[in-house]
Amino acid sequence: MIGTEPVARPQVIKKLWDYIKAQGLQDAANKRAINADAKLLPVFGKPQVTMFELAGIVGKHLS
Repeated sequence: MIGTEPVARPQVIKKLWDYIKAQGLQDAANKRAINADAKLLPVFGKPQVTMFELAGIVGKHLS
């Protein structure tokens, strides 16, 4: 989704947003919500998250 090269945390968030926008995963009724597709569901752990939760969720997957 974001590649195999190591990237800084801000770049991870940017690449995720690029993916979310390219796939049309922002909720149509509530633009603050992101709907998980098959690739994002294992990362998010639930079918929908808010943009405010995104950094915290991503942080759990970074070392």
